[in-house]
Amino acid sequence: MKQIKRIATYTFLSIASLVSIFPFLWMIVSMTNKSVDVTKGRLLPGTHLVENIKVLFETVDIVTALINSGIIAIITTFLTLLIASLAGYGFEMYRSRGKDIVFNILLLSMMIPFAAIMIPLYQLFGNITHTFPGIGIDTLAAAILPTITTAFFIFFFRQNTKMFSKELVEAGRIDGLSELGIFFRIYVPTMKTTYAAAAIIAFMNSWNNYLWPLVILQSPEKRTIPLLISNLGSGYSPDFGVIMTAIVIATLPTAIVFFIMQRHFVAGMMGSVKG
Repeated sequence: MKQIKRIATYTFLSIASLVSIFPFLWMIVSMTNKSVDVTKGRLLPGTHLVENIKVLFETVDIVTALINSGIIAIITTFLTLLIASLAGYGFEMYRSRGKDIVFNILLLSMMIPFAAIMIPLYQLFGNITHTFPGIGIDTLAAAILPTITTAFFIFFFRQNTKMFSKELVEAGRIDGLSELGIFFRIYVPTMKTTYAAAAIIAFMNSWNNYLWPLVILQSPEKRTIPLLISNLGSGYSPDFGVIMTAIVIATLPTAIVFFIMQRHFVAGMMGSVKG
C-alpha cells in the first residue's frame, strides 16, 4: 500500500513538474526556430538561433535596455532591503503606543491597486520635473523611487524579526553599541537568509516591472527590457523567434539570481512563516 501511494505521489509530482517547466522549454526551443514555426507550435529545436540573435541585436538596442533594467533593479533592491528592514526592525523591537495603528495602516495600503495611484504619482513627478530634473519624468530615478519599498516587505521583515534574539540586542547595548551599530553589526549578519529571500523577490519584481516604467519613461534610450519586449510584439508582423530570444535573454538575470540564492531563499521564507 505504501509503495502504491509513493508511486502515485511521484507520478503526480512528475506531471506537475512537467506542466510547470513546459512553457520554459517551449520558449527555449522557440528561440531556435523561425517565426512561422513558432506559430505552428513546433516543439523540436531548429537552426535559426544565431540568425534570431543577430536580428534581435540589429533591430533593437537590447544592451541599453538590459543596462537600464539592471540599474533600476539593483538600486531598487538595495534601497528596499535597507528601508524595509529598518522599518520591520523598528516595528518589532521598539515599544510605542501607536506603532500597531501605523503598521495596520501600512497593511491596508496593500489593498490599493497601483493603477489607482499611478496618475497622482505621474502628476507629482511632473510638478517636480522643473525643480528637480534629475528625479522628474523620463528619469531612471522616477522609475525607482515609488517602488523602493512596500508594506509587504515591511511586514516580511517584521515577521522574521520576531525570531531575532532580543538577548543579542541587550548584549550589544551593554557592550556600548549604538542602535544603528546593533542593527548593522548584529541584526543584518544574523538575518542574512531573510535578506536573501527579500532580495530575490525585490529584484524579480523590479526587473519585471512594466506598468510604471511604461508611464514614466518616455525616451527610447531609457526603455527597460519589458518595454522593449512589448515593443517587439506590437509590430504589424512580429517575429516570434526574435521575441522568444529576447524573452530568454531577459529571463537569464533573474534565473541566475534565484539559483545562486535559492537555499537562502527557502530558509528565509520558512523563517517568515514560522514568525
